[in-house]
Amino acid sequence: MNEKKKLIEWSIMRYEKWHLYVAKTEKGICYVGSPGQTYRELEAWIKKRFLSADLVEHDDALKPYKEELHAYFNGTSRTFSLPVDVHGTSFQEQIWEALKQVPYGKTYSYSDIAALIGKPSAFRAVGTAIGANPVLITIPCHRIVGKNGAITGYRGGLELKQYLLDLEANQEGGSHS
Repeated sequence: MNEKKKLIEWSIMRYEKWHLYVAKTEKGICYVGSPGQTYRELEAWIKKRFLSADLVEHDDALKPYKEELHAYFNGTSRTFSLPVDVHGTSFQEQIWEALKQVPYGKTYSYSDIAALIGKPSAFRAVGTAIGANPVLITIPCHRIVGKNGAITGYRGGLELKQYLLDLEANQEGGSHS
Protein backbone atom coordinates (compact mmCIF):
# COMPACT_ATOMS: atom_id res chain seq x y z
CA MET A 1 0.00 0.00 0.00
CA ASN A 2 1.40 3.39 -1.01
CA GLU A 3 0.88 6.00 1.70
CA LYS A 4 0.05 9.46 0.36
CA LYS A 5 2.63 12.07 1.33
CA LYS A 6 1.40 14.88 3.56
CA LEU A 7 1.69 18.34 2.02
CA ILE A 8 3.30 20.90 4.31
CA GLU A 9 3.20 24.44 2.95
CA TRP A 10 5.52 27.09 4.29
CA SER A 11 6.35 30.76 4.02
CA ILE A 12 8.41 33.36 5.81
CA MET A 13 6.75 35.96 8.00
CA ARG A 14 8.79 39.12 8.41
CA TYR A 15 8.32 41.59 11.22
CA GLU A 16 10.81 44.33 11.99
CA LYS A 17 14.20 42.64 12.36
CA TRP A 18 12.85 39.09 12.58
CA HIS A 19 11.90 36.51 10.01
CA LEU A 20 10.02 33.42 11.11
CA TYR A 21 9.29 30.30 9.12
CA VAL A 22 5.59 29.43 9.28
CA ALA A 23 4.21 26.09 8.06
CA LYS A 24 0.79 24.49 7.78
CA THR A 25 -0.90 21.23 6.96
CA GLU A 26 -4.37 20.95 5.44
CA LYS A 27 -5.68 21.09 9.04
CA GLY A 28 -3.92 24.23 10.25
CA ILE A 29 -0.69 25.87 11.30
CA CYS A 30 1.81 23.27 12.46
CA TYR A 31 4.94 25.34 12.98
CA VAL A 32 6.15 28.82 13.83
CA GLY A 33 9.92 28.96 13.85
CA SER A 34 12.56 30.91 15.69
CA PRO A 35 14.21 34.14 14.50
CA GLY A 36 17.30 33.49 12.43
CA GLN A 37 16.35 29.92 11.69
CA THR A 38 17.47 28.48 8.36
CA TYR A 39 15.45 26.57 5.80
CA ARG A 40 17.48 23.45 6.62
CA GLU A 41 16.35 23.69 10.25
CA LEU A 42 12.72 23.97 9.13
CA GLU A 43 13.19 20.99 6.83
CA ALA A 44 14.82 18.92 9.61
CA TRP A 45 11.97 19.76 12.01
CA ILE A 46 9.33 18.76 9.44
CA LYS A 47 11.10 15.49 8.56
CA LYS A 48 11.39 14.59 12.25
CA ARG A 49 7.65 15.03 12.87
CA PHE A 50 6.12 14.07 9.55
CA LEU A 51 7.75 10.93 8.24
CA SER A 52 6.29 11.33 4.78
CA ALA A 53 5.85 14.95 3.77
CA ASP A 54 6.41 17.23 0.83
CA LEU A 55 7.54 20.68 1.95
CA VAL A 56 6.39 23.34 -0.53
CA GLU A 57 6.77 27.11 -0.35
CA HIS A 58 3.33 28.68 -0.73
CA ASP A 59 3.04 32.31 0.39
CA ASP A 60 -0.67 32.63 -0.48
CA ALA A 61 -1.63 29.55 1.57
CA LEU A 62 0.08 31.02 4.64
CA LYS A 63 -1.19 34.57 4.11
CA PRO A 64 -4.06 34.34 6.67
CA TYR A 65 -1.71 32.94 9.33
CA LYS A 66 0.92 35.59 8.66
CA GLU A 67 -1.80 38.27 8.84
CA GLU A 68 -2.87 37.00 12.28
CA LEU A 69 0.74 37.05 13.46
CA HIS A 70 1.22 40.58 12.09
CA ALA A 71 -1.98 41.73 13.84
CA TYR A 72 -0.62 40.29 17.09
CA PHE A 73 2.78 41.97 16.64
CA ASN A 74 1.09 45.26 15.72
CA GLY A 75 -1.05 45.10 18.87
CA THR A 76 -4.34 45.04 16.95
CA SER A 77 -5.19 41.46 17.97
CA ARG A 78 -4.64 39.53 21.18
CA THR A 79 -5.96 36.17 20.01
CA PHE A 80 -5.49 33.66 17.22
CA SER A 81 -8.55 32.14 15.56
CA LEU A 82 -7.14 30.08 12.70
CA PRO A 83 -6.79 26.32 13.23
CA VAL A 84 -3.67 24.74 14.72
CA ASP A 85 -2.44 21.25 13.82
CA VAL A 86 0.03 20.18 16.50
CA HIS A 87 0.89 16.69 17.62
CA GLY A 88 2.90 15.54 20.60
CA THR A 89 2.60 13.15 23.47
CA SER A 90 -0.66 13.33 25.39
CA PHE A 91 1.23 15.17 28.17
CA GLN A 92 2.68 17.72 25.73
CA GLU A 93 -0.73 18.33 24.20
CA GLN A 94 -2.22 18.79 27.68
CA ILE A 95 0.45 21.39 28.46
CA TRP A 96 -0.04 23.19 25.14
CA GLU A 97 -3.78 23.41 25.85
CA ALA A 98 -3.02 24.78 29.33
CA LEU A 99 -0.77 27.46 27.80
CA LYS A 100 -3.76 28.77 25.85
CA GLN A 101 -5.42 29.55 29.21
CA VAL A 102 -2.72 32.04 30.21
CA PRO A 103 -4.29 35.45 29.60
CA TYR A 104 -2.77 37.98 27.24
CA GLY A 105 -0.43 40.28 29.13
CA LYS A 106 -0.03 37.92 32.09
CA THR A 107 2.74 35.52 33.03
CA TYR A 108 2.54 32.17 34.79
CA SER A 109 5.35 30.07 36.20
CA TYR A 110 6.11 26.49 35.25
CA SER A 111 4.72 25.55 38.67
CA ASP A 112 1.49 27.42 37.88
CA ILE A 113 1.03 25.36 34.71
CA ALA A 114 1.82 22.13 36.59
CA ALA A 115 -0.84 23.05 39.17
CA LEU A 116 -3.28 24.02 36.41
CA ILE A 117 -3.14 20.49 34.98
CA GLY A 118 -3.39 18.91 38.45
CA LYS A 119 0.24 17.73 38.60
CA PRO A 120 1.94 20.27 40.87
CA SER A 121 5.20 18.33 41.17
CA ALA A 122 5.63 17.98 37.40
CA PHE A 123 7.05 21.47 36.79
CA ARG A 124 10.26 20.13 35.19
CA ALA A 125 8.27 17.93 32.80
CA VAL A 126 6.07 20.96 32.11
CA GLY A 127 9.20 22.91 31.12
CA THR A 128 10.26 20.16 28.73
CA ALA A 129 6.80 20.03 27.14
CA ILE A 130 6.72 23.80 26.79
CA GLY A 131 10.12 23.67 25.06
CA ALA A 132 8.65 21.27 22.49
CA ASN A 133 5.83 23.68 21.53
CA PRO A 134 5.92 23.74 17.70
CA VAL A 135 3.93 26.95 17.21
CA LEU A 136 5.61 29.84 18.98
CA ILE A 137 3.45 32.86 19.77
CA THR A 138 0.20 31.17 18.66
CA ILE A 139 0.44 28.80 21.64
CA PRO A 140 1.78 31.40 24.09
CA CYS A 141 4.71 29.63 25.75
CA HIS A 142 6.45 33.03 25.96
CA ARG A 143 4.11 33.84 28.87
CA ILE A 144 5.81 31.26 31.10
CA VAL A 145 8.57 32.54 33.36
CA GLY A 146 10.53 31.25 36.32
CA LYS A 147 8.81 31.12 39.70
CA ASN A 148 10.80 34.21 40.73
CA GLY A 149 9.63 36.05 37.59
CA ALA A 150 12.93 35.53 35.74
CA ILE A 151 12.80 35.36 31.95
CA THR A 152 13.80 31.77 31.25
CA GLY A 153 14.56 29.68 28.15
CA TYR A 154 12.56 30.10 24.97
CA ARG A 155 12.99 28.33 21.63
CA GLY A 156 12.60 31.71 19.93
CA GLY A 157 15.41 33.20 22.00
CA LEU A 158 15.28 35.38 25.11
CA GLU A 159 15.30 38.60 23.07
CA LEU A 160 12.06 37.63 21.29
CA LYS A 161 10.51 36.37 24.53
CA GLN A 162 11.22 39.68 26.27
CA TYR A 163 9.88 41.57 23.24
CA LEU A 164 6.62 39.58 23.32
CA LEU A 165 6.18 40.04 27.07
CA ASP A 166 6.83 43.78 26.75
CA LEU A 167 4.46 44.03 23.78
CA GLU A 168 1.65 42.43 25.78
CA ALA A 169 2.41 44.36 28.98
CA ASN A 170 2.37 47.66 27.11
CA GLN A 171 -1.03 47.10 25.50
CA GLU A 172 -4.00 48.66 27.27
CA GLY A 173 -4.97 46.41 30.16
CA GLY A 174 -1.84 44.29 29.91
CA SER A 175 0.63 43.88 32.73
CA HIS A 176 3.04 41.27 34.01
CA SER A 177 1.57 39.37 36.93
